[in-house]
Amino acid sequence: MDLVYIVWNINPEIFSISDSIPLIGGFAIRWYGLLFALGFILGYIILKKMFDNEGIPVKVLDDLTTYMVISTIIGARLGHCLFYEPDYYLSNPLSIIKIWEGGLASHGAAVGILIGLVFFAQKFNRPYLWVLDRVVIVVALAGFLIRMGNLMNSEIFGDVTTLPWGFIFVKTFGAGHVIANHPTQIYEALSYLFLFVFLYRYYWRRKGHVSEGIIFGYFLVILWVVRFLIEFIKLPQVDFERTMLLNMGQLLSVPFIIAGVFLILRAKR
Repeated sequence: MDLVYIVWNINPEIFSISDSIPLIGGFAIRWYGLLFALGFILGYIILKKMFDNEGIPVKVLDDLTTYMVISTIIGARLGHCLFYEPDYYLSNPLSIIKIWEGGLASHGAAVGILIGLVFFAQKFNRPYLWVLDRVVIVVALAGFLIRMGNLMNSEIFGDVTTLPWGFIFVKTFGAGHVIANHPTQIYEALSYLFLFVFLYRYYWRRKGHVSEGIIFGYFLVILWVVRFLIEFIKLPQVDFERTMLLNMGQLLSVPFIIAGVFLILRAKR
């Protein structure tokens, strides 16, 4: 019996502008960029509701958003360049700024956010863990949207599968390709959506009065355990991972999981 799969042949560009436009050249609006931006917009709306609940001025939220955008982009880009292709980017440092060519790493974004929020917490005299407990709620939602962006790009998918929900990524392999792969982008996206709902409900059930660090701890453990497990069925992002027992994504997940367990135990005590 012939197996039935999902043929995925979505154009990653929503629309494009011709290169012939004077002074402007050409550019394209892509699904990934739209979903990436939507993550910040929805995050702002959700955080505003939370900050209003706690009587925090909107000016604080505006500055927090600025810190988040800058630290996320810088961290994600440097994470990809230094963790996955250090030889190339250290030899071609100017290529690091060419974000439009692709290459963002979620582990790098996590580190970037952690560092950026240190400066925010100091500027506004807020406890660091208090800031993280609120920010990671919307980060989980952004993670869902970004992974859906990866799906629209036909990238970061898994190993070959015979399961009926396997995806044939035509944009990646070309017409005529009949081998299906795990849509790990969807696996991760749904996991992050669940994580967002869980953390958001946890916050509101306690009306914002939560033990410092516990939401951040749950976020770290759930998100990075999911990432660690899904990496087993992901295709290697770079060649050197093919010979590794645990790939780079899994190795980078372990410290976050340990930190999350520590924070949960600390908060409960």
